[in-house]
Amino acid sequence: MKNIEDYVYLEPKLYADVIKNREPLFSNRFNSANVSGIDSIVLYATGSSANAAFAAAPFMSHVLHMPVQVEEPSFAANYGLFTNRHTLYIAISQGGHSYSTIHVVEELQKKGHLVYVLTSDPTSPISNIGQNILDMGMPIEEMPYVSAGYSVTILDLMLISLELQSTKETIFDIDKYVNRINHVIEEMPAAIKRASNWVNQQIPRLNEASRVIFIGYGAGYGVAREGETKITETVRITAQGKELEEYMHGPYLGLHQDDDIFFIEPQGRLQKRAVLLKNFLSEHVKSIQTIYSSFSPEASVNDLMLELDTDELLTSLFLTTPIHLLAYRWSQLKGHDLTVSAYPDFDKITGSKI
Repeated sequence: MKNIEDYVYLEPKLYADVIKNREPLFSNRFNSANVSGIDSIVLYATGSSANAAFAAAPFMSHVLHMPVQVEEPSFAANYGLFTNRHTLYIAISQGGHSYSTIHVVEELQKKGHLVYVLTSDPTSPISNIGQNILDMGMPIEEMPYVSAGYSVTILDLMLISLELQSTKETIFDIDKYVNRINHVIEEMPAAIKRASNWVNQQIPRLNEASRVIFIGYGAGYGVAREGETKITETVRITAQGKELEEYMHGPYLGLHQDDDIFFIEPQGRLQKRAVLLKNFLSEHVKSIQTIYSSFSPEASVNDLMLELDTDELLTSLFLTTPIHLLAYRWSQLKGHDLTVSAYPDFDKITGSKI
């Protein structure tokens, strides 16, 4: 069975495969007949799929010039399914077994709404009930704690937004963005190597950590959320993933001096705000690191510069690489067997998966 690290190193190839097959995957799935008049998009997802949705949403909104929201399917289906005929709904479930995502798809289809399902398993329960299935373009991930699937979901959503833009009667340079994505793919192996070296330096110091906090903005917000998810799942210590301004409005009051704080820095429009927060935190916390998407003259010895220069909205395609490597190697240092569920009776008792 492949592990999380194996999948990290596979990501450039998986990305390249999706780009190569983007026309059969997504072309002609959207046309002026079925997306005419759409003025907003809602993405339904949980867990890492939701993190990926948040990571892709800024790019999607920018390309489509419309609001792109991420919603919890359980909350929406039970308490807030106030649907709009001018909204395009996309439900994401990589494995296709999430009860809440399946439920919200069923409810939307009952009401006659257009909903697309993005999944990697065409034989899964969600594929069996979904009327419009979008293949992620990658094999089913063997490792239960997904990493490559999270990343490919981000790319899929970006390409879907470009495909939707192509149905509009406007002049738009899709090739410009595809070329930028290809540049990211070409530079990723070098970025992964830098991430790997940095993780090796961090692991000995981090092994005694009791709480980790990831802070991000823009495309980095979904990355921060994924940091919370993966460290919690694999290392099994307390982890948090916060949006920059969200953290400034309350959570900072719960600071501990021995917190390990990681800033996810896409080097975009809120970078100066992040610097202000780091200046404050440096007076109260011993350990602060920044994961920069590109080179930064402000980087300290414990920071990571992935040195991949691109549009800030595309940085989520690779900014999670060091976090996934960190989660895996740290979990192995803790002696956790990630091929075995820590609570094998959970899904059976709760019915969270079908």
